[in-house]
Amino acid sequence: MKRRTIEPRPDWQRTVEAQGLIYPLTRHPDDSLRPYWDESAYYVFSLPEVEALEETVEELHRMCLAAADHIVTANRFADLGITDPRIAAAVAEAWHRRAELPSVYGRFDLRYDGTGPAKLIEYNADTPTSLVEAASPQWFWMEDRFPGADQWNSLHERLIAAWQKQAALLPPGSPLHFAHSAADELGEDLMTVAYLKETAEQAGLDTDWISVEEIGWDPLSGRFVDNQLRFIRSCFKLYPWEWLTTDEFADHVLDTLDNGGGTGSTLWIEPAWKMLLSNKALLAVLWELYPDHPNLLPAYLDGPRELAHTTGYVAKPLLGREGAGVTIHEPDTAPAPSAASAATSVLASAEEPCCYQELAPLPTFDGNHVVLGAWVVENESAGLGIRESAGPITDEYARFLPHVIL
Repeated sequence: MKRRTIEPRPDWQRTVEAQGLIYPLTRHPDDSLRPYWDESAYYVFSLPEVEALEETVEELHRMCLAAADHIVTANRFADLGITDPRIAAAVAEAWHRRAELPSVYGRFDLRYDGTGPAKLIEYNADTPTSLVEAASPQWFWMEDRFPGADQWNSLHERLIAAWQKQAALLPPGSPLHFAHSAADELGEDLMTVAYLKETAEQAGLDTDWISVEEIGWDPLSGRFVDNQLRFIRSCFKLYPWEWLTTDEFADHVLDTLDNGGGTGSTLWIEPAWKMLLSNKALLAVLWELYPDHPNLLPAYLDGPRELAHTTGYVAKPLLGREGAGVTIHEPDTAPAPSAASAATSVLASAEEPCCYQELAPLPTFDGNHVVLGAWVVENESAGLGIRESAGPITDEYARFLPHVIL
């Protein structure tokens, strides 16, 4: 894994916008606009390196599914902050009937510097973004800059194949709706949903378009309807389950949930069992089930334990995105208090439930902090997106850089 600089293509911004990346710039706190899509540099991997990372990603995915099964079987929903019995029951039912429910994709965030085993930072399995740039513009960038080379990127083909394979699980006779939020000012969520809709159409599915704000509730039929008053039988949403099950229509969502077998009136994609994998508590459950695994970092739910005095730790809210609420704690060199008092002190200072993960600073290349976003489509490794940030936490000001296999 190496970082190399390169001259950006002439008129690169117009080029990537035409390829679906309508948000190539990011507005920073000083009101300046800087590239989000950054092709002034790129990353190079060897084929054996990528093959090893693919195996790691698929093993991590299998481990995450085993951890999800453990959470359901051992009734550990409270560890995930799921305390409403109705929500827990819906998630458990979705897990048990997952073979009947479409599930398309997820993104692992990995710490990797090319010299040791990749480490899992988190799994974004419900509403992952950065899909458009990973699937499309970086592939065309490679064809322009390195014709005949290769890339860890089979996202487009795998997404189409996934929709084709799972089409039989969708309710017949009605379109698959794709919902985005009209409140998305940047266009990232909009284009992610639009791209997934395009792959579904290429798979031969009948689709339609709607914003989350336009989804209506018909009190006479007791069903969700679109802006043409048609029943919404299936809907892909880039809208987290923790919002879907707690906003003002949450009771209607649970009352009408098609959780497999067509027994409800609305089937949502991704399914409710993805709440088990999109929660940072998963990291602690994984460490409990697979202690000392080379691709995991120590993580706990009851406080940082020994991490506070050895490696330091990162406190991550159980739910969140783009680094929101994440805090970094360097190791404390003072004499270690008892485990019980240390946990009590840390938990008392936390504003919300957190997962405490070993501090493993992101590797730096030319002063940039780098995280790998490795995509899974229908249980198989499918592609890579790389983000760089100026600081140690990957946040909304991170940049996306392309890669190539040479």
